[in-house]
Amino acid sequence: MFALGIDPGLSRCGYGAVRDADGRLVVEAYGHLSSPPGDPLAERLGALLDDLEALVAEVRPDAVVVERVLFQVNARTAMSVGQASGLALAVAARAGCPVAQYSPNEVKLAVTGDGAADKRQVQRMIASLLGLPAVAGPPDRADALALAICHLSGARLRRAAAAGAQR
Repeated sequence: MFALGIDPGLSRCGYGAVRDADGRLVVEAYGHLSSPPGDPLAERLGALLDDLEALVAEVRPDAVVVERVLFQVNARTAMSVGQASGLALAVAARAGCPVAQYSPNEVKLAVTGDGAADKRQVQRMIASLLGLPAVAGPPDRADALALAICHLSGARLRRAAAAGAQR
């Protein structure tokens, strides 16, 4: 299975593509998409839409995993994250990819074993699970990789449960 995690954001939208290769997690790509904060909102959304469509077409994931927006202190941030999230969900649906959403706490729990883990703990665990010295760049990248890993871990459990039910 091959999952593309997306940590939505308008200024910076993290992505991480991870493959489950016979129980071993392999990074295929990670990075972030960005738009200039000074540009008009419609142009920024249009550019993000184009970038997300190109990314999904290029990596061709089996599933797209988007962080579920639950709470933001800043209303402006909440709006932009919600807009970016909606674009990611729509791009995945148009590409025919199954979509999953997980809350930040679900992701932290799946990756570190602690739903209240801090960003550094998540980054260290992501690097360890993927055999990387570190995850380069802003935290949005590690968060996107964590989303993909969370989904792949759950997929393993679902397959094991299905295999056990068929016996």
